[in-house]
Amino acid sequence: MSGKFSTTVQQFAASRPHWLLAGMLLSLHFSLAWGVGAWWSNAALLVHLGLFLLWQPMWRSERRLSLSHVVLVLLGGGALLLFWHSWWAATLWLGILVGLIGGDVVGMTERRQRLGHLFSLLYLLSMLLLWVVPHLFGESQINAALLLLVRYGLVVVPIMVAVSGARQKAKPFYAVDFFYGLMLSLLVVVLVLGSFAVKMISQSNYPMALAQTLLAIAGVLFALSWLWNPHGGFAGGGQLMSRYLLSVGLPFERWLRNLAALAEQERDAGGFLRLALEDIAALPWVTGGRWQASGGGGEFGAVSKHSVDFTFHQVHLVLYTRWALSPALILHIKLLTQLLGHFYEAKQREQEQKYNAYTQAIYETGARLTHDVKNLLQSLKTLSAAVESSDAGQAQALQALMQRQLPQIVQRLQLTLDKLKSPNVNVTQAMESVSARAWWEALQQRYTGETLEFAEYGMTKGSHVHLPGEIFDSVADNLLQNALEKRKVERNLAIRVGFSCEGGGRFTVCDDGSALDDDLASQIFTAPVKSDNGLGVGLYQAERLARQGGCRMTMTSNQAGRVCFELIGSS
Repeated sequence: MSGKFSTTVQQFAASRPHWLLAGMLLSLHFSLAWGVGAWWSNAALLVHLGLFLLWQPMWRSERRLSLSHVVLVLLGGGALLLFWHSWWAATLWLGILVGLIGGDVVGMTERRQRLGHLFSLLYLLSMLLLWVVPHLFGESQINAALLLLVRYGLVVVPIMVAVSGARQKAKPFYAVDFFYGLMLSLLVVVLVLGSFAVKMISQSNYPMALAQTLLAIAGVLFALSWLWNPHGGFAGGGQLMSRYLLSVGLPFERWLRNLAALAEQERDAGGFLRLALEDIAALPWVTGGRWQASGGGGEFGAVSKHSVDFTFHQVHLVLYTRWALSPALILHIKLLTQLLGHFYEAKQREQEQKYNAYTQAIYETGARLTHDVKNLLQSLKTLSAAVESSDAGQAQALQALMQRQLPQIVQRLQLTLDKLKSPNVNVTQAMESVSARAWWEALQQRYTGETLEFAEYGMTKGSHVHLPGEIFDSVADNLLQNALEKRKVERNLAIRVGFSCEGGGRFTVCDDGSALDDDLASQIFTAPVKSDNGLGVGLYQAERLARQGGCRMTMTSNQAGRVCFELIGSS
């Protein structure tokens, strides 16, 4: 039964927090409006404390409180009940409520909830200034109109609080802003004590003392607000506070400058981290430390009884200090640790990128040379097939073919081995120019038995045109081998090979097969692609080689029945 009742109370507190707040204010009203010595004052105060515990913004209603929290609540409630007959206790409690409700308003976004809390602040301040403080100052004569206003007029304000709120699906949890709440409570204390001091010094009545105190507080707040953010280009208190928080114990600008300098000087991530921590070890309040990162760990200095731990991404840092650090300094060091972690990760990414670039260079070099060797092997297979299919009557023609092709194959193989020994050699410097006519005739002889349709255009000036033989050999072999592989899938595929000496050499390969996929066609010259019979980098490497040599390789047509590639030499 008690469990059901507790659940019902929690659901009520979650769905109608404004009703709890209104009931808390009404019970407080009945415990104060007829005097703290009335026989029902303590009973109303017990109801008020119960409703306060249900409404309180410090802990969630479903949270299980620890023993220390329970003892704190019981001691606070017992002390309030014990000293409630004193108007000083009532003043102190009203100041605490003003701080809690005012600090709770800061995190609210719903208009009706904020309005209810503002009405609550209006009631608490009115009860404090119109009723509690006059009794605190020993005012024996209370105006009858004021008495009716306090006892019966102020009851309207809690009712407005109950009406202003809306039903909630779940109890809204607002984190009480400690500084706002503390400031409001201190303003209430200053207002009460200031009115008392002005009244005693000037021997004036309470309303005049209250007015003078309010004017003085308003003037001080106005001066502080202007000094916090003054005009005319002067730095105000807000900037001074920010500078202090950012430079407490360690100048922020100097730390950033040192980190940037270390990042430029030190390439190794572990070395950068060690040097940065040595800069922290130079601080007077640091005795030593211990750090652990993905690349290793270490320690420096001496161990003390005071330590703080900081962890950000892959860096875990323990600092040993000469004394216990203040919250502001801990926040400052936490910010610096985050900056250190960001720089450390940047150095690690830089090292990883260098490694990936080195691996990529090895991969591309190996893939390019693999295709060169593959093309040479295909040329040797073509010569072997010619030897196997020849007879005694073709011996002289076969000998002439061998004399023309073998020196070229040996030369290309030697060039491939040279590139393997020196992969960073300049392509344009190592390239040898050959006659366009001689290259075209050698290509036709190399692919004599592959059933290709060769066509030439404008070869009258072929003997005067020279082109980079390595580039044209590599591109031609890649294009023709791809077309021959395509013929294995698509039977009776017609492959047409054309060449012209115009513009420094123009070589084309076309087939009447199916078109390439759009995604594949957009990537074959820009990145490695998926391949069923190779590494998928043949055309990518050929295009890069052509571009480095000043040539241009394009796909001129990608339609079913006409798929064409073209290589244009440097004019």
